[in-house]
Amino acid sequence: MTQAEPQVQFSLKTKFLSQEMAYDGTQLRSLFAYMSEGLMGDSLVAWVGACDVSFEHMVDGEDLLEQSPIRGARMLHFIMEIFGANLREMTARQRLFSALAGEVLRESLQGKPTANRASELRREGDDLYLGAGKLSISIATVSPVSGLIHFAINVTNEGTPVQTASLSDLGLDAKLVAQSILQAMAREDQGLRDAQTKVRWVR
Repeated sequence: MTQAEPQVQFSLKTKFLSQEMAYDGTQLRSLFAYMSEGLMGDSLVAWVGACDVSFEHMVDGEDLLEQSPIRGARMLHFIMEIFGANLREMTARQRLFSALAGEVLRESLQGKPTANRASELRREGDDLYLGAGKLSISIATVSPVSGLIHFAINVTNEGTPVQTASLSDLGLDAKLVAQSILQAMAREDQGLRDAQTKVRWVR
């Protein structure tokens, strides 16, 4: 009988929420994961649900100026909260998140009938595209106590105001993708923290 390997504990607490919930922009707030799921500290939660953000709760000034609706019938949502982080750090983490999500999707396509579509996946800034279709949306902001990111991937193309692409186009399961992204981001975040503890200061 072999001894089980100890479970790695990451500083970034993660959880996939089995209960579906519509995202309306109000979830992008400090202590969302703590007050709703008991995750104290830096966190990343994911769930599946519709998306419809009113202009009242819209954070992106560009979308507000253009009066661009943000909605979709079914999306995979992520909310990240990092305490003490400023907006510059969170916009960098936003792009890192997008890049990691793209890597996870490419890996998830291996061996699938849709594997050839991996070459169509690309990142532009903080968004993912599949061919001409917009695959994701995201925004980074700050509260008085923390930095926040909302990132979402279309599960279907229904109800979107622009040309989109989705996980259904790739034949991928939203929950499995979510769990892979949560783990990948937790490992990356731990790597960032560890990197800060192994360097000498310079004169």
